Amino acid sequence: MVESSGMTKTSFDFNLPDYHVIEELSQDSKTVVYRARLLTQAVANLKASELIQDADTVTIKVLSSTYPTYQELVNFRHQYTIAKNLDLPGVVRVYSLQELDLRYALVMEDFGGVSLAKYTAERFLDLPDVLTIAIQLTDTLEALGQQRIIHKDIKPSNILINPHTQEVKLIDFSIASRLNYETQDILNPKCLEGTLAYISPEQTGRMNRGIDYRTDFYALGITLYQLLTGKLPFAADNQLELVHCHLAQIAVPVHLVNPVVPVVISQIVAKLMAKNAEDRYQSAIGIKHDLKKCLQQWQQTGTVSELVIAQHDWSDRFVVPEQLYGRDEAVKILIGAFNRVTAGGRELVLVAGCSGIGKTAVINEVHKPITRQQGYFIKGKFDRLNRNIPLSAFVQALQDLIGQLLSESDDQIEIWKTKILAAVGGNGRAIIEVIPELEQIIGHQNPLPELFGNAAENRFRLLFQDFITVFATPAQPLVLFLDDLQWADLTSLQLICQLLTQDVGHLLILGAYRDNEVRSAHPLILTLKELAQAAVIVNTIELHNLNQTDVNQLVADTLNCDRSLAAPLSKLIDRKTQGNPFFTTQFLKALHRDGLIQFVRPASLKGHRSTGYWQCDLSQIELESLTDDVVEFMAEQLQRLTPATQEMLKLAAYLGSQFDIQTLAMIANQSE
Repeated sequence: MVESSGMTKTSFDFNLPDYHVIEELSQDSKTVVYRARLLTQAVANLKASELIQDADTVTIKVLSSTYPTYQELVNFRHQYTIAKNLDLPGVVRVYSLQELDLRYALVMEDFGGVSLAKYTAERFLDLPDVLTIAIQLTDTLEALGQQRIIHKDIKPSNILINPHTQEVKLIDFSIASRLNYETQDILNPKCLEGTLAYISPEQTGRMNRGIDYRTDFYALGITLYQLLTGKLPFAADNQLELVHCHLAQIAVPVHLVNPVVPVVISQIVAKLMAKNAEDRYQSAIGIKHDLKKCLQQWQQTGTVSELVIAQHDWSDRFVVPEQLYGRDEAVKILIGAFNRVTAGGRELVLVAGCSGIGKTAVINEVHKPITRQQGYFIKGKFDRLNRNIPLSAFVQALQDLIGQLLSESDDQIEIWKTKILAAVGGNGRAIIEVIPELEQIIGHQNPLPELFGNAAENRFRLLFQDFITVFATPAQPLVLFLDDLQWADLTSLQLICQLLTQDVGHLLILGAYRDNEVRSAHPLILTLKELAQAAVIVNTIELHNLNQTDVNQLVADTLNCDRSLAAPLSKLIDRKTQGNPFFTTQFLKALHRDGLIQFVRPASLKGHRSTGYWQCDLSQIELESLTDDVVEFMAEQLQRLTPATQEMLKLAAYLGSQFDIQTLAMIANQSE
């Protein structure tokens, strides 16, 4: 225990050579931050490395747990890796990462800051203070954007403010990303990266959207909402309900919660908090422009008059929108089926179409209503090379489900254990042999008498049915997505029939298949005829290529221009891609990558980074070729990757269509 006269005691023992702890600054569930005085040797070392000049104190961040998990150590080291080269005014400088027993200690600059969460807990900020803080944060987000870094955890406790100078700096890059774009799997809310109260809809994994730099704009919006009103925009009884709030609930406007806040500022916050990234601000400069206008008007007149926001919100980032075009009717059918299942039914919805038509994208639109009903969404994919393995997609889906269950509380897992054992009786061993993860829930199960042929298959199918029935309940409907049904084995098709013809309610089975690979004698078609004879509700959604109007809207949204301006390029792209959504988006990206679509800033506006427009060379694009063969197209994309990346993908291919970083690192004989 380190103690100093008049100072706060630290919460546990730790001894770091060359540093003398003065006080504890903050603590959360995972980390503690201290202020420490540098001893002589530390000062000499840091000055020699030109990291600091005159400061004689630093902040030291350590993990709370004496025995942290491997992932906690990885995240802790990751923030050092990201932040050590960030020499930005709005980011707390990182000096070193030092080993501390079984943990790490992160040594950072001390600019006299305290967390904004602590600072605002003791005082309510007036409007100019909030605007000043927000402008500084947008400066920092712009600088991070230039270095292609997404913070992914913007919140008051990760923002430091110097109480005397009002200088604001950002900390904690433990989950920051250098990727321009990444996707988030569906996880239990407890396991999501980031802080649930501030997390963007796409970070939940239930939005059918990827994560890019605009996820930080949403979190900034939540933070400003809290600073301006004194409370968070969404309140919920449980974590899944809070996730649904982020997905679908519109927050009460700021000016209605706090009438002192002008409507214009309320509109800025609402735009930052838009559910779709395409509807948010597209640049930090655009946000900053509007905030500065508001601050100037307030300082001059004591109010903010009408201001049309986002007029200077131009981004030089090439981003193809992820919203669905021309699929409204398909989504309507899908949501209708889920609503009927929620009421107690069971249905099969099939989505048919060729490769790249967007079958999975349409199916993923069901995530929002599932979250609202607190149901489960699980998925499995049939593989052309594994057609001899019965029920492979079902096994994947149930492994997905078990993974979600294992992240729940111990009490909830105990409830699931009771329900599962009641359903499968003494036959649990048969399922554990296929899904070993289940043993972590129901415990060791006794071996079963060995069966052969049809008897073994029948027992297995009945067990699967009983097992799935456990999770399809009025309180939590179950949605099972089976992809690439054209490659489904006969046993799987029989199980689908069994689930839909037996007394299993609150179950929606979604299937996707390539209709150009399914003929009249295909087992899938025969299965559908069998279901029709049993009076099972089957909806088939046939997806077709986008029409020229939809392609034109996609291009106009991508280039942020009027549809009339986008029309010539849209017609050209439509002719080359035939309106296939996958090829359309990939062709657009290829044109930008090859410099045929460029962001232009007029010479007279060189000083205005947010002002410009997209320009394309139609004559050159006309000469661009695009194969209509998906295999050839993907091969061309792979060949553009670096040799090292191609080698890593070759190793990954040995592991199958899905793989994890741990196994890949092992066979590559490299560290993660």
